[in-house]
Amino acid sequence: MSVMTPERRRAFLMHGTRTGKLATTRADGRPHVVPIWFVLDGDDIILTTGASSVKARNMRRDPRVSLAVDDQQPPYSFVMVEGTATLAEDAPDLLAWSTRIGGRYMGADRAEEYGRRNGVHGELLVRITPSKFTAQADIAD
Repeated sequence: MSVMTPERRRAFLMHGTRTGKLATTRADGRPHVVPIWFVLDGDDIILTTGASSVKARNMRRDPRVSLAVDDQQPPYSFVMVEGTATLAEDAPDLLAWSTRIGGRYMGADRAEEYGRRNGVHGELLVRITPSKFTAQADIAD
């Protein structure tokens, strides 16, 4: 097992189509965890979500979040991020980020389609600014 360098951590997070598992806290204290599509902007995690989604409501009330991304193949690796979410309505760069995210997960040939689908009024642009990373590689070695 080894601790990932910042460069290896970023490469791990952007490898292929690994989804993130975003954890937020409901008003009554219960955890809420959902898979998300994301991209990076430096160390910040960028995602979109519907303005009326449970995760959006949770992040408006309490912007503290955790995100886990893992490699489910041996020797297993993961990155866990703790941070603060900032939500933007009607962000001027929503379409650009939605297109980039769509391209990552659906391929370059469908990036524009998914950008137009997700870069619309009613969607929020979410930026998670990390405060802590835990990044372990090759856990089973």
